[in-house]
Amino acid sequence: MNNTLIAVVFFLFFVACEQTSSNKTYPLHLSDAIMGTRYTIKVTSIPSAINKAELSTQIRNLLSKIDKKMSTYRQDSELSQFNKSQSIAWQSISPSLFVVLSEAKKIHQLTQGAFDITVGGLVNLWGFGSDPMTQIAVEDSEIDVALNSVGSNFLQLDKNNQKIKKDIPDLYLDLSAIAKGYAVDLVGELLEAHEIVDYMVEIGGELRLRGGNANNQSWRIAIEKPTAEARMIQKVLPLSNISLATSGDYRNYFEVDGVRFSHSIDPRTGKPITHKLASVTILSDTTIVADALATALMVLGSDEGYKLAERENIAALFIIKVTEGFVEKATPAFEKKLKRDNAMNKIRHGY
Repeated sequence: MNNTLIAVVFFLFFVACEQTSSNKTYPLHLSDAIMGTRYTIKVTSIPSAINKAELSTQIRNLLSKIDKKMSTYRQDSELSQFNKSQSIAWQSISPSLFVVLSEAKKIHQLTQGAFDITVGGLVNLWGFGSDPMTQIAVEDSEIDVALNSVGSNFLQLDKNNQKIKKDIPDLYLDLSAIAKGYAVDLVGELLEAHEIVDYMVEIGGELRLRGGNANNQSWRIAIEKPTAEARMIQKVLPLSNISLATSGDYRNYFEVDGVRFSHSIDPRTGKPITHKLASVTILSDTTIVADALATALMVLGSDEGYKLAERENIAALFIIKVTEGFVEKATPAFEKKLKRDNAMNKIRHGY
């Protein structure tokens, strides 16, 4: 596992609820490594009929199963086996993997190619994948070759028979921008199946929030100011019943001869993004959608991304680099969804 990546994945969020509820304890608090990153799960209250140890085991087993299916950090995962295969024949896959691939194709179409899970070859080429970072500027000729194997149109899905196939042998899938969100949703659904209504599930910065924290308040999630110099809070969001994901380019990058190369690769050009968008935060009813859209809008940038988000009624907050610092630009859907969640908070918590 790449230690550099582990250090990077948590840069997007401070969980500010812990600053206000540090004197309280959670009956269930889990944290560990998974999918090339880390997860944190906090449950505020557990029904008396639920065995905490058994529930913890169920959660860990669920995450382990997802990891074994979708991680590029595991050579034995279902996804890695598909990537290594040179076959262009139809292959049967697990139901969970098929769900994620289907959602990825939808987001690809919605964003007109800005979100593309076949970008994995380019991510690896630039040194931001599961292989150690090379931190070497890539030649245009190498990019051109890699682009020949990029395109979700090369991945075919057979919904009726739950099979997939490559149109080209070298197609490489990377689910790092969507699988974490899917895993967060499944853990949340597991908790809710046990009638747990107050929890926070976070994997690599992707969050699903329900109810309140240990102080009987809404979860307070702080978006980090997108600067590499120091860790500061840009904005605190009190949230209770929503999913959230943020994508940014201000920590995971390298420089060569004074040129900065971001980890956010535009699958349409094969190169790191160069625009002024520092980070984008998505509010959504599901984390899988928030996860994928945050990546897509980060690739598109503040102008093209905002137009898409406004047109498709996506709740997005853009933080844009300007000469004097940063400016925020939220879509109407973001303001509406935030107000709705805050109204629900007031009803539930009585403030």
